[in-house]
Amino acid sequence: MEVHLTPEQEAHLSQIAQHEGKHPEQLIAETVLSLLDEDESFRLAVQQGLAQADAGVFIEEEEMDARFEKMMRG
Repeated sequence: MEVHLTPEQEAHLSQIAQHEGKHPEQLIAETVLSLLDEDESFRLAVQQGLAQADAGVFIEEEEMDARFEKMMRG
């Protein structure tokens, strides 16, 4: 697979890679793998949530707010 970047994007990528002490290709590969892992985790969480909803398992709004706040804090 090939990825085409503008010269400005390549320069920005090179700066980030240099700051991280990596080659740009390594940085791209790691970033793509991380994105794929996050996507898989998100899709699994959505499937689990839908299965729970189908089973009638819900949480109160306050609990959802607390979970959301915790998630946003990282």
